[in-house]
Amino acid sequence: MRPVVNVFSAAEGKAVGTVDLPAVFNAPIRPDVVNFVHTCLAKNKRQAYAVSEKAGEQTSAVSWGTGRAVARIPRVSGGGTHRAGQAAFGNMCRGGRMFAPTKIWRKWHVKVSINQKRYATASALAASAIPSLVLARGHRIAQISEVPLVVEDAIESMTRTKEAVALLKSLHAFADVVKVVNSRKIRAGKGKLRNRRYRQRRGPLVVYNNDNGVVKAFRNIPGVEVIDVRNLNLLSLAPGGHMGRFLIWSQSAFALLDQLFGTATEASTLKRGYTLPRSLITNSDITRIINSTEVQSVLRPAGPKATRRPYTHKKNPLKNKAVMDRLNPYAAAVRSAAAEGKNKKTEKTKKPKASAKFVEMLKAD
Repeated sequence: MRPVVNVFSAAEGKAVGTVDLPAVFNAPIRPDVVNFVHTCLAKNKRQAYAVSEKAGEQTSAVSWGTGRAVARIPRVSGGGTHRAGQAAFGNMCRGGRMFAPTKIWRKWHVKVSINQKRYATASALAASAIPSLVLARGHRIAQISEVPLVVEDAIESMTRTKEAVALLKSLHAFADVVKVVNSRKIRAGKGKLRNRRYRQRRGPLVVYNNDNGVVKAFRNIPGVEVIDVRNLNLLSLAPGGHMGRFLIWSQSAFALLDQLFGTATEASTLKRGYTLPRSLITNSDITRIINSTEVQSVLRPAGPKATRRPYTHKKNPLKNKAVMDRLNPYAAAVRSAAAEGKNKKTEKTKKPKASAKFVEMLKAD
């Protein structure tokens, strides 16, 4: 990770300065945590549904009882129609109720620990700074200068959509908006009738610190979303549970990340008791570590006559005292202490012997 990021002008789209890269972009990238948290959070927006309580039970039906060589299931009364005599009520019957009808008091929401949500948010932010992951998510960022893309605070004062479009074009980020426009399709299924007729891809996410008109400027551009840096959440940073959202930062919002998430040495000042997660290993390329010169030189001595060391039978330290003493120098002390304890125990349990005088007295009797 580079130590600084360029800041681009809101008017011309050229680099006008630099800003330090926040520590949150060095957080470990955990797709498993992100996917789990996103799945749980997405369930909290569901609307309760259930079948009607009367469905399948609004029929005048009674069982014919035994003796007619038919099942005892209730049957529709009356005559003169096909419906008369048909089985009713049961879940196996045509027009009957369903088995275990759904209820609106189902457990719809899922609780997620706040530390997991913060971990997932930090991972999603770190992934947004890796161009390959942003490209893999489908964003058109081939022409932009770098990610993360930081713009002057003048972006927060824009109030016109025309200004916002001009900014995106100057930053070469408008190609992502064009992708969104071209992806607009009519939804399949009944959702067409339920106020969600169209579906489209996601575009850039603009992150601001102070809303001086930026929401009004960007809200009408297809696919572009706007969010306060203090309200960053996983549903916006990783839609569908897929990391690598294309983010456009205002300079003040970008600088606020260290206070929100903390650094490698300091805790967060805006989240009580929160410290950034760290990777267990600094280099996750295990293959590169194993094949490194430092490791291979120990496993296999270098040189033209170097050969693989012959396999020798390894003695079990649990059965061989000499091998155990080499592995654990304290093992001998443990054995001696155990032996002394055993001797003391046997001494306590020994039965006292009768004296010779007492034995002679018994024999005399």
